Amino acid sequence: MASSDSVAWLSVPVIVALAFAAFFAGTVDAIAGGGGLITLPALLTAGLPTQIAIGTNKGSSAWGSGSATVAFWRAGRIDRKQALFAFPLGFLGATLGANAVLGVSKDALKPIVIAMLIFAAVVLVVKKPTRDRKPGERPARSAAEGGAEVDDDDAPKHPWVAALLAFVIGAYDGFFGPGTGTFLIVGFVSLCGRSMVNASADAKVVNFASNLASLLVFAIRGTVVWSVALPMGAGQLLGGVVGTRLALKGGARIVRVMVLLASGALIAKLIYDLVATYY
Repeated sequence: MASSDSVAWLSVPVIVALAFAAFFAGTVDAIAGGGGLITLPALLTAGLPTQIAIGTNKGSSAWGSGSATVAFWRAGRIDRKQALFAFPLGFLGATLGANAVLGVSKDALKPIVIAMLIFAAVVLVVKKPTRDRKPGERPARSAAEGGAEVDDDDAPKHPWVAALLAFVIGAYDGFFGPGTGTFLIVGFVSLCGRSMVNASADAKVVNFASNLASLLVFAIRGTVVWSVALPMGAGQLLGGVVGTRLALKGGARIVRVMVLLASGALIAKLIYDLVATYY
């Protein structure tokens, strides 16, 4: 097992560059997930061994998902009742996933994840978007319509499905990770009837939980370089705030576009890695 003590000290300009990359990643991740596509390659390029890079990445990404969660919470976009069980289930799932000793190679998972990402992108394209309102907000009819309240199309549905998504995708994030944010958003939209913006907000709750759990496991193993993770964490924290504001301002359209772009980038990256493995 590689240790963070074995990592050569990185220069200040390199750490600053990594912090800027983390800011951009936090912005993207707050909207659609996929921030790891930016930060993990950046850490590897900086010369960190793979296990150290993965652990350090979790050490920074927890700050981004945390700040996005707080910002969405303050904006009233998170289903707070769902968060009460989604957060601990995501944390538990990620803890089990990060500690799992499975007879499954991560390379063997790549074709499955590619297929799932393609399916998720298709669902996102063909799924009719739910009207965007805050959780529990009930619009009133006009006076001409009698002034009576109508049902909220975005009222939380199927809490047991949300619970299952939180646990299973949390475990997946702890064990492997690519596409976690995308799977959560598409799952909450297609299976729980959420709007794009509210699904992105609820996804951050689970993602924050899974990041914290994974970080705890990696920190115990000594695979987090804190001198790098903390400056990157500051960048991701700021990026998470900016990304949340963009998501709230741009609404469903920007979230949908960003999720599709993140999915496409993930698919391309996984296919490249898969081909490189065999050739």
